[in-house]
Amino acid sequence: MSRADIEARGWDRADIIFVSGDAYVDHPSFAMAILGRWLEEHGFRVALLCQPDWQSADAWRELGAPRLFCAVSAGNMDSMINHYTANKKRRNADAYSPGGEIGLRPDRPTAVYAQRCREAFKGVPVISGGVEASLRRIAHYDYWSDRVWPSNLVTSKADLLGYGMGESILLEIAQRLDRGEDLASLRSMRGVAYLLGKNETLPEMGFEGALGDETIELPSLAEVKDDPRAFANMTRQLHHETNPSNARRLTQLHGDRLLVVNPPALPLDEKMMDRIHELPYTRDPHPDYEAPPPAWETIKDSVQIMRGCFGGCTFCSITMHQGREIQSRSPDSILNEVKALAKRPDFKGSISDLGGPTANMYRMRCSKPEVERVCRRLSCVHPKVCKLLGTDHAPTLDLMRRAREVPGVKRVHIASGIRMDLAANEPEYLEELAAHHVGGHLKVAPEHVSERVLQMMKKPGRKGFEIFAERFERASKRAGKEQYLVPYFIASHPGSGVEDMIELAIFLKERGYRPRQVQDFIPAPMDLATCMYWTGFDPLTMKKVDTAKRLKDRNVQRALLQFFAPDNWATVRAALRQAGREDLIGEGPDCLISARPPRRGSRDGSGKGPSGERRGPGDRGPTGGGYRRTSRERGKDRADES
Repeated sequence: MSRADIEARGWDRADIIFVSGDAYVDHPSFAMAILGRWLEEHGFRVALLCQPDWQSADAWRELGAPRLFCAVSAGNMDSMINHYTANKKRRNADAYSPGGEIGLRPDRPTAVYAQRCREAFKGVPVISGGVEASLRRIAHYDYWSDRVWPSNLVTSKADLLGYGMGESILLEIAQRLDRGEDLASLRSMRGVAYLLGKNETLPEMGFEGALGDETIELPSLAEVKDDPRAFANMTRQLHHETNPSNARRLTQLHGDRLLVVNPPALPLDEKMMDRIHELPYTRDPHPDYEAPPPAWETIKDSVQIMRGCFGGCTFCSITMHQGREIQSRSPDSILNEVKALAKRPDFKGSISDLGGPTANMYRMRCSKPEVERVCRRLSCVHPKVCKLLGTDHAPTLDLMRRAREVPGVKRVHIASGIRMDLAANEPEYLEELAAHHVGGHLKVAPEHVSERVLQMMKKPGRKGFEIFAERFERASKRAGKEQYLVPYFIASHPGSGVEDMIELAIFLKERGYRPRQVQDFIPAPMDLATCMYWTGFDPLTMKKVDTAKRLKDRNVQRALLQFFAPDNWATVRAALRQAGREDLIGEGPDCLISARPPRRGSRDGSGKGPSGERRGPGDRGPTGGGYRRTSRERGKDRADES
């Protein structure tokens, strides 16, 4: 990570400099660790430039020019989502920086870092990648500037962009450059995007495992900036070209330059997944840091068993980056990691998570490979579970049981979330989960209860959540445990209106759910829901979609999700009145809020304290000081009553 480190190893220079917006944590949950260790495993000398001072190229020059190339990534997250809330306010902590310190990376660092690489090392190839570059590989809507941006290749001026999970891509680039091949030859690779020069012609296509050599021309940057329908068409075409087996090459005109996006890299097989996760990670942050990044605290005792997701939720970016096919490790490889973790002196006995994007998709895939090869379906589970999808939970069950038996392991948690529509019909899995793998609360993500909104999200219907909740409760009782679901819901998703949020609030009231944390929809680049937000069209059906865009309207939806909070009383009351739902205002058991504003110190908006007693004016509840009406609001109340 420094010139001194390079010299201590006896190197004259590094082969590859990896620039990242994250602090370095040598754990397989962090992309930089996996990619660096994977290149190292194949004989390459890798230097890491983590969270450098981007105000000048000095930090780059200090390491010295690499022999082969610079690899640039913003980090494990899109930097804008990492930096800003849904209301575009600066977050007060960065989970991927030492001690959570903010300000250690710029906004959109991929472009900044790439430009510094060019400034410091003239003529050295620059390869961009990671989540930020992957989700911005074509023209895309940027929520924070509220406009359409060109491909990340335009803003970064990188020679090549590797999208998706980068192990096979980055290794092939390193090996081919090491053999003396030029940059132009790398354009034949899967999983890369590049810009043609003004006078260059589109090369012939011939990718391993491809069904054909057809090229799809996307609407140009100029078209999608000005025409919402063109943007929606572009989004639909992109999402239908994500199956590596049948994806076609994409092109998109950016002014007088042609963007070329090759088909995705082929998924990793089990042997490759095992090799990657069995590299000699220390599982610790770099010792130079005085305080560890908070993200490490969360995952340090976790074990990844798979990657990818076939859910296809419209608001989620996992599929567009990790792929739709589930790529799993072997049970032996996973258990060997569990055993090694259990022997660490700092291990307390509990594995915080045995999972991945979705813990119970382990080893699931299409039962007919010949059908999977030609399938262009965006979700294997929506609108209903595909009859060809293998949904056997036996491999997951066996893994859970064997992990619990490892000496030194007292508890194995399943914390990364489960797919409820798959788990609900697996009684043995539910029994095992409830009895051994839930520490009192199980996080689940129904996201909404309005059937119309759930359809927009490509999520299972409300009934599915209710069935799962009932079966989980029964399984917990049979296990002799008092356990609860912690459901996550989203406010302001495209298609969600005030009426839908009132329906959700009533549902929460009836079941006693009081979500402490609320997810506000954030339009991440390239998601289907982001297209709905920006264009007003569902790109798959081209039907119009209404969306709450104004901050005022988004705050109303958020307040309805937390209707019980004293600070939300006035907002909820106004929303209910405007929707003609005064029946939900009052003292009855079905009412969402009281007719009178909550007293100072009330926790739930009822005017009462946590145990039902009336609280005095000096008391304060955990949510703050309750709600106080202004003179203007009191006057409005009198006018309404008259």
